[in-house]
Amino acid sequence: MEENRPVFSGEVHIDGARIIYVGDGAGAGAGNDKDDAAGAPWDRQIDCQGNLLMPGFKNAHTHSGMTLLRSYADDLPLSEWLNNQVFPVEAQMTADDIYHLTRLAVLEYLTSGITAIFDMYLTPESIAQACTDMGMRCVQVGAANNFGQTTETVAEMFAKLNQKDSLNSYILGFHAEYTCSEELLGRVAELSHRYQAPVFTHLAETAAEVQGCRERHGGMTPAVYLDSLGIFDHGGGGFHCVHMSEADMEVFQKRGLYAVTNPASNLKLASGIAPVAEFLERGIAVAIGTDGPASNNCLDMFREMFLVTGLAKVKESNAAAVDAMEVLHMACVNGAKAMGLTEAVSLAPGQLADMVMIDLQQPNMQPLNNIAKNIVYSGSKQNVMMTMINGKVLYEKGDFYAGSEVSAIYAKAGDIIRRLKA
Repeated sequence: MEENRPVFSGEVHIDGARIIYVGDGAGAGAGNDKDDAAGAPWDRQIDCQGNLLMPGFKNAHTHSGMTLLRSYADDLPLSEWLNNQVFPVEAQMTADDIYHLTRLAVLEYLTSGITAIFDMYLTPESIAQACTDMGMRCVQVGAANNFGQTTETVAEMFAKLNQKDSLNSYILGFHAEYTCSEELLGRVAELSHRYQAPVFTHLAETAAEVQGCRERHGGMTPAVYLDSLGIFDHGGGGFHCVHMSEADMEVFQKRGLYAVTNPASNLKLASGIAPVAEFLERGIAVAIGTDGPASNNCLDMFREMFLVTGLAKVKESNAAAVDAMEVLHMACVNGAKAMGLTEAVSLAPGQLADMVMIDLQQPNMQPLNNIAKNIVYSGSKQNVMMTMINGKVLYEKGDFYAGSEVSAIYAKAGDIIRRLKA
């Protein structure tokens, strides 16, 4: 994913959390293929055997703690699903519950080659601790709303979780226009101006949401209304962005906002198909997220990538719409930039060692006519051989090295759901 660099045969060298060399290997060592350039022995040398190394996928919208609700409340409209099923269960969840449920989600992220997540959920500190303990890179986004997380909490987490060289960071945000008073949204805008920081939120997910906003705010659609409050003065973006007006598109162009598309969730909840091809035509950056495991129900970036391009082709009645390489760029590069992870966008010296190895020896990857198109159109989790974050291998050939016994994580999640059901 480095600019103007095609796939090539070579080597990647890592020191600590950083990539220190990418090239064909000529002259990179000290005459001994077991040594680094300074003559020190490698801790480990991996022969990739002709398979593909690439930057990890960035899941640019998720709610990890909702693993609890996977296949628990399906086949319902969004409003009924949220108000009658999700919110009542979430009201009983503790920070400790969310810690353990987040660890379960991390296991699934690793099997999908996801090396960073953009997470919005209820208890930021326990989520951060879970990701630290598992080795997952996590950017959280504030979820201020009328009935739960306050703007004071968002400001506190912004200060506490943005520490140098940490796996965790934090971006300002709120749940959605329809769950926030104008007074609360004004406080979010004040925070954005104080820190000169971007803001993210759920945006234009359903037609009913957009219509409700128009009725509440003199005909203004969500993006236009929020921009009128100064919320997007320092950038940011929206999750879903399905029902976008011409004026909304202009706000995204003017403010340089990111549109984070979540195709599987939007299909399952019958919310609609985002206008991804139009975003690209207008120069609006698009990133990809899975949404949470209650609405998807699968934290699988391969499925999301295929749906992004497949649905765009159907929506535009154009089989050439949204090329596979553009989709890979969304999943690896745009997601990283939306999350503020500018040091995790490519395999290049100085970048963070967040990468995956893709098995090209599986039948679904042969022949190698075009590797990028193979990944997007025929790739799956079965092709993820290794997931590395911050220079540490956390998943390799079916085994996890993420700090906990997998069976214990499964058992704890089962205990939590049984308790809450009771």
